[in-house]
Amino acid sequence: MSKVMNNMDQRRLPYLLLVAALLLGFAAQSNAAAQTRDRTQIKTLTLGLISETHRREIEEHFRDFARYVARKLSSEQEIEGRVVTAPTPFELAKLLEQRRVDFFMESAYPTYVINVVHGQGKLLLRRWKGGMADYYSLIFTKRNGGIKHLEDLKGKTIVFEDAGSTSGYLLPKLFLLRRGLKLKEKRGFSADSEPTDVGYVFVYTQQKLIDWVLTQQAAAGAFSNDDHAALEETRKADIAVLAQTERLPRHLVSVRGDLAPALVSRLETILLAMHEDAEGRKILQRADSTTKFDMLPGGEAVMRRRLLDSFFSPDKK
Repeated sequence: MSKVMNNMDQRRLPYLLLVAALLLGFAAQSNAAAQTRDRTQIKTLTLGLISETHRREIEEHFRDFARYVARKLSSEQEIEGRVVTAPTPFELAKLLEQRRVDFFMESAYPTYVINVVHGQGKLLLRRWKGGMADYYSLIFTKRNGGIKHLEDLKGKTIVFEDAGSTSGYLLPKLFLLRRGLKLKEKRGFSADSEPTDVGYVFVYTQQKLIDWVLTQQAAAGAFSNDDHAALEETRKADIAVLAQTERLPRHLVSVRGDLAPALVSRLETILLAMHEDAEGRKILQRADSTTKFDMLPGGEAVMRRRLLDSFFSPDKK
């Protein structure tokens, strides 16, 4: 009898193993689905921005934007929209790592630092800030001031706006380095530099930057093409452009690297459609005259490569 029972047990064993496997698979799928629901059901959506000054005012300025996006994110639950301002890209990267920021909007260089250098964000969309999709830097001098070519800057001084400016420092500096010019920051100001160097100083305001070039306290300066376009015609007539850098997106939207894919997809859909909604258009206009958001030209991988090519340099000092 026991021998018969053993034979029956052996015949049933494959069936029992199959049932157990199916039950384990179902349990795993249920657990994964529950984890996905937990990740996508959020109570707050936090926008991150960067500024060393006026941080409270900036947060208030973008609060309606964050609240609009949060409200559109779910029809089943109320989500609070928040804005957090960090003083530096490094500090914003820390907030992303700590999951205290979900997405952020920044220009090309801070985005490169956060996403590529620190690995805390992923590119999502392009932002048409100020109605512009792209922009570039211009290296300029005083017309009839004696500087005709980039090589003429050797032994002279160029003025930049500030160390965190994409168009007013980083793009033009790397542009000059890649053309064989040696740049050296000057601690004290003098119009001349070492014969083989191009000295540079920061002046921190665009008005001062232009004044120093036009009064020939410095041989050249750098600003964006939209800054040039906004100049009065009399001042524009006094300026000669020596070179133009490559184009980069005016502004970019990125998400926290571990943000749930369902949330990322929903956020992308909301931002892409925002300019088509009457309320959304008004909020965009108040947010630094934003026209719209659109897809990254070439996709995320191509744009990431463009940022790397634009800002990584083994000779950067």
